[in-house]
Amino acid sequence: MGDSQNENQPLLRDEEENVSTISPIGPDELPPPYQQAGMPMVACRVCQAMIDISGKREQHVVKCSDCNEATPIRNAPPGKKYVRCPCNCLLICKSSSQRIACPRANCKRIINLAPSPVTPPVPTLPGMRRVICGHCQDTFLYQILKKAPVRCPHCRKVSSVGKVKNKRGVMFGVLAVIVFAIALGVTLGTLSAAKTHGGGVYVAYVGAFILALLLGSRSIYYFTMKESKYELEPGM
Repeated sequence: MGDSQNENQPLLRDEEENVSTISPIGPDELPPPYQQAGMPMVACRVCQAMIDISGKREQHVVKCSDCNEATPIRNAPPGKKYVRCPCNCLLICKSSSQRIACPRANCKRIINLAPSPVTPPVPTLPGMRRVICGHCQDTFLYQILKKAPVRCPHCRKVSSVGKVKNKRGVMFGVLAVIVFAIALGVTLGTLSAAKTHGGGVYVAYVGAFILALLLGSRSIYYFTMKESKYELEPGM
């Protein structure tokens, strides 16, 4: 029996050593990009080598060419979270996951996940809310008192927060119809007189119709704009 117990003890210790408890990577732990020689760069979270992210801003992670490990450059997709295994393997799992296994053949470590880092509170400024970008699904702060489209700080694309785009689309659409109606009425009412006054009047006609076209295209731009939504706050 003694020999049997001695044989089992190393196996139990090995199994315990292969279990780790770590915290997921929170939004405030992502490396901030900065410009170097005109190229956006981030530092690898494993070896600290610089990684060029030109043309990769819409990706969630980038791979380091020096150590071949992945580094996140954007928040995890909705419902997911990042976890860095002690072997440096970057894992993406469900936000509700409590226990995961590293897929690397030379690791296979079982990881117990500590509670996710608390999301930083929204600054106590009037009208400040968190919104989810309609393009990249990342979260950013928006001042709702502006009531205007906003450019996402992550993907740099413009979107409408709430129904702002519909109001502006209707406004430009109405202006386009009014200007077009005025231009058409003036054109038909003064067409005979324009023949005697030369090409200057025709230029005014064309200018009025171009203005109506520009207003109409602006209306279409707002109606087809992506919409960003407010992030649900606890208790809502």
